Amino acid sequence: MGHVIGIRPEAIAEYKRVHENVWPEVLASLTASNIRNYSIYLIESENLMFSCWEYHGDDFAADMEKMSADPKVQKWTQLCAPMQVPLEARKPDEWWARMDEVFHLD
Repeated sequence: MGHVIGIRPEAIAEYKRVHENVWPEVLASLTASNIRNYSIYLIESENLMFSCWEYHGDDFAADMEKMSADPKVQKWTQLCAPMQVPLEARKPDEWWARMDEVFHLD
């Protein structure tokens, strides 16, 4: 899955800093939600971030709901969300705009 979002230029250093040591509880929640091989990339000159991950579960909506209900994930989101700038093109229920896959090679 691929997603994209903007980042406030003044927040880039802090965003990088907090992601050097993601809280263990947040990492555990991601793993429990069947998310694997998760990366976030930054194009600093464009203030744009791209995330991608693999989902290995069979009920994405339930896994995302469970993760969203985790108090530590909620605190992490409260920490990171003010640094992000959602794209206007995102759907009403999205924070990071979901991207459609147009090519894949294993």
